Amino acid sequence: MREEATEGAAATAGDAARQPGADGRTRRRGAVLEEAILRAAVDEITESGYAGLTMDKVATRAGTNKNAVYRRWPNRLALGIAAYRQLATTVQPPDTGDLRGDVLELLRRANRHWGSPLGTVLRDLMSAAGGAAELLAQLQDQSGDAAAAPWLTVLGRAVARGEASPEALHPRVATVAVVLLRNEFVVRGVPHAPDDVLVEITDEVYLPLVRRRGP
Repeated sequence: MREEATEGAAATAGDAARQPGADGRTRRRGAVLEEAILRAAVDEITESGYAGLTMDKVATRAGTNKNAVYRRWPNRLALGIAAYRQLATTVQPPDTGDLRGDVLELLRRANRHWGSPLGTVLRDLMSAAGGAAELLAQLQDQSGDAAAAPWLTVLGRAVARGEASPEALHPRVATVAVVLLRNEFVVRGVPHAPDDVLVEITDEVYLPLVRRRGP
């Protein structure tokens, strides 16, 4: 009886989210409509980038009106960030057995990502967000924990192997290399960083920093 009641409640909730409107078409509500809008935003940003994303286009693709979009996302930037987060994926940190190898692999992954169409979307979103920390924090690659986690992992392994100083295990220190690479894209506007730039960041800045850092 309890299982039947649960199934009945779920069906009722689903029916409530898909009630027919005056024109006879199914009217979506709540999470069902929000999912449709977000899916439409993902499709738009994939096809046209952030520059081509508009609330009108998303509403049309989702089969709803613009007001329904604005009620959930107050502006184009907020919707773009939500769409980007749907597309971004989390990858496991490398484990080459060597700090230099791990650092270069992380930098090469970031370089490939930022040089890709999705990376272009990310850079456009960062530029549009400007100094709005609360919006930047919503971007997966900009959130402190998400950005620092793989770097702290590889650095922690290096400390255990005796390749780096324990005092280097600090988020700001751990992410120095990827911040320097990000500057190549954001400040200099390069579409892709040459590999020798990644090697220079690793050998001339990152490794000396984490090996010599102390009290």
